[in-house]
Amino acid sequence: MANTKIERKYMAHYLDTSFGGDTASWYRIGEDLEEYNVEMNPDTEVKKNILGNSTFIHNGYEPSADSDPFYARVGDALFEQLQTIVDTQATYDGLETKSLEVHLWDGDATAGYKAFQQTCYVVPQSYGGDTSGYQIPYSVNYVGEKTEGTFVPDSAGGGTFTAAS
Repeated sequence: MANTKIERKYMAHYLDTSFGGDTASWYRIGEDLEEYNVEMNPDTEVKKNILGNSTFIHNGYEPSADSDPFYARVGDALFEQLQTIVDTQATYDGLETKSLEVHLWDGDATAGYKAFQQTCYVVPQSYGGDTSGYQIPYSVNYVGEKTEGTFVPDSAGGGTFTAAS
C-alpha cells in the first residue's frame, strides 16, 4: 500500500448543520463541487538584519475555504441554515458551527476514521445564480485549535465524532 496515491474523495469535509445545537448533525460537503481546497493562509515574514542574516517568522495560519457553487435543495440541512443566514443577515454567533475533516484512508467504518474537529464560521458570499439553479456560495473560516478524534459514519451520510482522550 506504500506510495499509493489517495483519491480526493477520501479526504472528507463535514459541517455541523445544528449550528450550535446540543447534538452535532454532520453534513458532508462536496456534492456539486469539482474542487474544494482549504487555503492555509500562512502569516509569514522574512526579515534581514544589517549583518545580512535572515530570520524567518511564522505567526500561524488563518485557514479558509470556498464552496462555490452550492445549489439549494429543499429539505437539505445546510441549505436551510444558509438560507436563514441570508434571510436574517446573521453575524458572529449566527455563523458559528463546527467543521470536521475525516481521513477516510486511515481507519475503517466500524472502529472509526482519523478525524479533526474545529470551530468555523460559515459565511454566504452571495445568493441567486443563473438558470442552472438557485445558489448560495459560501466560505468557511476555520478558527481555534483542532481536536483530534475518530469519526464513525452512519447510513444516512452523517456520523459520530468522538474526541481522543
